[in-house]
Amino acid sequence: MSTKNIAVFPGSFDPITKGHQSVVLRALPLFDEIIVAIGENTAKNEFFSLEQRLEWISQTFAKNPKVRVESFSSLLVDFCKKKKAKYVLRGLRNSVDFQYERNIARINQELYNDLETIFILTKPEETAISSSFVREILFFGGDVKKFIPKEITIKPIK
Repeated sequence: MSTKNIAVFPGSFDPITKGHQSVVLRALPLFDEIIVAIGENTAKNEFFSLEQRLEWISQTFAKNPKVRVESFSSLLVDFCKKKKAKYVLRGLRNSVDFQYERNIARINQELYNDLETIFILTKPEETAISSSFVREILFFGGDVKKFIPKEITIKPIK
């Protein structure tokens, strides 16, 4: 019996950006399945509803049968165990991301020894894109279409 190589790409995706999309699409050849998982982050107040974010991610990857979209409200390692995922997928924009993500990866591996974190570097043209910047642009009525997947539409707040 062969085991599927399953990766979990966790995040708040508030909203999903072209950078997130790029990481998943470039990681697809490495895995049998990627679960884009919206996690409850106790340190963040979400801008968009969970339902809206799930819908946008589903629309973004609708043509990719190897991508599933889910949410979770537990430790990431517990979600990975439940889904039989042995990999966590993370995108890195810069050295600050690396320092932060490396520490999380080390803690996750202490909690679940079989879990490996795979880092994918963001494409140079996407390094400045973050959900925070997209939210700021939206809040002040700006157009974000060049920063989000073409499969979705997000209207300015103002």
